[in-house]
Amino acid sequence: MENFVTVATFTYQSEYAVLALLLQQHDIPHVFLNETMASVFPFYSNAIGGIRLQVHKKDVTRTRKIISEFDNTSKLKIV
Repeated sequence: MENFVTVATFTYQSEYAVLALLLQQHDIPHVFLNETMASVFPFYSNAIGGIRLQVHKKDVTRTRKIISEFDNTSKLKIV
């Protein structure tokens, strides 16, 4: 996990459900930190720093591009 970096932070799981599918389609290894804690105690999400999307250093540019393309082409927004 030392080669993984945080590229986005979310408050609730519903905010990144589509993004997770897009990352899987592009074969980008990723992990959502604090996901379980935020699902069990949703009101603690901000206190624990939110749900953090982490990807490998080599995939940061591709991931940011996917996020920006999704934001620009969809009525759904990644916050």
